[in-house]
Amino acid sequence: MQRIDYPGLGMAVCTAALPNGLAVYVAPRPGWRKCRAAFVTNYGGADRRFSLDGEAHDTPAGVAHYLEHKMFDMPYGSADDQFSARGASANAYTSEAVTSYHFTCTGRFEENLRTLLQFVSTPYFTPETVAKERGIIGQEIAEDEDDPSWACYLRCLRLLYGDGVLGSSVLGTAASIADITDKTLCACHKAFYAPANMVLCVAGDVDPEAVERIALEVLPGAKAPLPERDWGQDPGLEPAETREERTMDVAAPLFCAGIKLGSAGTGPDGLTARLTAELALRCLWGRSAPAYLDLYEKGLLNDSFRFEAAYAAGVGHITLEGESADPEAALAALLAAAERDMDPAFFQRQKKALYGGFVRMLDDFFELTETLAEGHFAGFDPLDVPAALDKIAPADVTAWVREHIVPARAALAVVRPKEDK
Repeated sequence: MQRIDYPGLGMAVCTAALPNGLAVYVAPRPGWRKCRAAFVTNYGGADRRFSLDGEAHDTPAGVAHYLEHKMFDMPYGSADDQFSARGASANAYTSEAVTSYHFTCTGRFEENLRTLLQFVSTPYFTPETVAKERGIIGQEIAEDEDDPSWACYLRCLRLLYGDGVLGSSVLGTAASIADITDKTLCACHKAFYAPANMVLCVAGDVDPEAVERIALEVLPGAKAPLPERDWGQDPGLEPAETREERTMDVAAPLFCAGIKLGSAGTGPDGLTARLTAELALRCLWGRSAPAYLDLYEKGLLNDSFRFEAAYAAGVGHITLEGESADPEAALAALLAAAERDMDPAFFQRQKKALYGGFVRMLDDFFELTETLAEGHFAGFDPLDVPAALDKIAPADVTAWVREHIVPARAALAVVRPKEDK
């Protein structure tokens, strides 16, 4: 394995590219009792249409998440039982961009790692078990649809992307998951769970050479072909629709506003773009930003307000969510903050705060392993943050804000309380 030292961070990362195409990253942390491993595939809710070996596939919405549920099934039972028997905690999640399987343990790491690699690389589906899972996932979908905050968020995505692959829930709908069969899951596993489309990230007091050895022993040795993804037409920078409102059982109006960012960017420039975006959002709408403090004082925002930049299917977008007595006025004021001049001193404080959050992340093994995976798939080293941050100036953030934070790219979904009967 190749060792990359980060003297300024007081740590190192060992990397390897296996013959089957799997990328391995190990962050040794001597003296730490806790270990974590994440086996991540570059496959998420947005990857519904693809071609493999000349055959085109158009899969239902929600298939990536459905597959995540079924991967824990093995011929001997549930892989989760093996983790529990060793005192390990295992779980998984699916986003628009990736599916991650992971465990955390304080002992028997190598046994747990073998189990992780075995169950994720072993497709074991039957028509009966796939049909049984449909009811469980259908209940999860129904619960999300009844959650006002989640419903508002999903409507915002629909406004931004319409019928595109990013315009629907990662879970799919009751109608879409009805079309998922064991053959669907097998086809998607073959396409996206090939080691060359995956990354293994580990953090803790572990032997990097042992991690590589176990991966070589457990996983297929041959390098399989990768699928060609089809995300549809370029969604452009204008939302499909700009406004939607509904009523639900809420005590105060909720809103979710979205702003399209366009291309997500890859490589070192992609890291710089993501950091510039995060700095810009902190400077515009962070808890100490003038715009937030002003709206908080006026009662148009409260401490439920949050924002995030997300990237999938080659593009990015911003979401701003929270409660507001007047969502339209709140969004107008948040967008108007983009027209203000950047305070250099405030910018430097936000830059230091972002750097401090990055340093804290290094001791959070969940965040560290998932960040390593994100950087791998986007083609940059996520631990290059200090050097990349150092190059970002106030003028860069101002230029980014002027380009991206414009009303023409924004959409607003609102959930209002039902009228009293």
